[in-house]
Amino acid sequence: MTDRPATPSRFTPVGSPPVGGAAPGLPADGSGLGLPAGGAAPGLPADGFGLDRDRPVDGPGPLGETRGRGLVPEVERIAVLRANALGDFIFILPALDALRAAYPGAEIVLLGAPWHAKLLRDRPGPVDRVAVVPPAPGIRAAEPGEAEGRLAAFLTAARTERFDLALQLHGGGANSNPVVSGLGARVTAGLRAEDAPPLDRWVRYVYYQHEVLRYLEVVTLVGAPATTIVPRLAVTDTDRAEARAVLGEPGRPRVALHPGATDTRRRWPVERFAEVARELATAGYEVLVTGTPSERAVVDRLVTLAEAPVRPLVGTLGLGGLAACYAECALVVSNDTGPLHLAAAVGTATVGVYWVGNLINSGSLVRDRHRPIVSWTVHCPVCGVDCTRGLYPHRDGSGECPHRDSFVADVPAAEVLEAAHELLT
Repeated sequence: MTDRPATPSRFTPVGSPPVGGAAPGLPADGSGLGLPAGGAAPGLPADGFGLDRDRPVDGPGPLGETRGRGLVPEVERIAVLRANALGDFIFILPALDALRAAYPGAEIVLLGAPWHAKLLRDRPGPVDRVAVVPPAPGIRAAEPGEAEGRLAAFLTAARTERFDLALQLHGGGANSNPVVSGLGARVTAGLRAEDAPPLDRWVRYVYYQHEVLRYLEVVTLVGAPATTIVPRLAVTDTDRAEARAVLGEPGRPRVALHPGATDTRRRWPVERFAEVARELATAGYEVLVTGTPSERAVVDRLVTLAEAPVRPLVGTLGLGGLAACYAECALVVSNDTGPLHLAAAVGTATVGVYWVGNLINSGSLVRDRHRPIVSWTVHCPVCGVDCTRGLYPHRDGSGECPHRDSFVADVPAAEVLEAAHELLT
């Protein structure tokens, strides 16, 4: 590897006085919006019963009560199905907050995966408990050593809980709507794609919609208007103790980079991450590089390419410890993947590298502490197929492409560094 010429750092050295920040008198997280409280529309029944199961509910949603979307009376227990990945869970947090505000006395039970049960145990927030839903097609994959085929028994047991509301916040509904209907709740509500069976109250699933707003729209079906659009996850003393046991006390401000992503098309080239790591380390920050065990190779390569002191963290922290790690960082730079959204949910500034389609669905809705850097690539870098065509059958081309090369490789390091500089100074 050739030597690099010395270049001035874009970053104010650690210890220099800060400039800028949030506007005086306004919260840094973008919350505190003047959103309306719940309740049925005047002159309409509070329970909204009598709706045609085969038609979506009318009304503008998602931030206020609308016709036919009143509170359900006498609700004591609410089931919410969301059994997929970390980022997916972060996106429903505002919807769970809305449910908690609308039904303050009800027990909210998340039908999730084993990792949800571990993460949410004794954690403050809108979820009272987690019921682990068995692995099933379209619901969740089995973990190593976990048996399949137990869904029928799970639903039989769940019906004894006598849920008043059951909400499908999982996806389009082809697989998940039958599960929610099988809970035996008084009222069901959720999303419905064209190939999915209906629920009592439903809104059409359309792929391109921001995930936070998608699920906020669903909960308005049961009279729960939004209280925030910003996901928030509490960090506990147990989380902090776990992080400190691994990391120790910070000797200087920390930043974290996360170069992995399950979908390789979302991965920014590791060489660009290395440029960012080098400049942050030169500016005096302690640079952490986080990754899952399956991402060890990309983390190790970043560490090698950085040619600067960086600290790898692969498989050494649970999700709670990772949340605390990020909460103590000044900045997290990441691909569009679960850890990026976790960092934002614990209040840390983020720079995220996004493909344009994913930005529509999952980019931060606020900009005070978050900067999405966008690739506008829509053609496969290998075969040139327009990969947006799969969603638009009336347009030319099939959109089918077997390649998994990065769709964000065109994003220059300079754009990420400029955004990082702005957030750190």
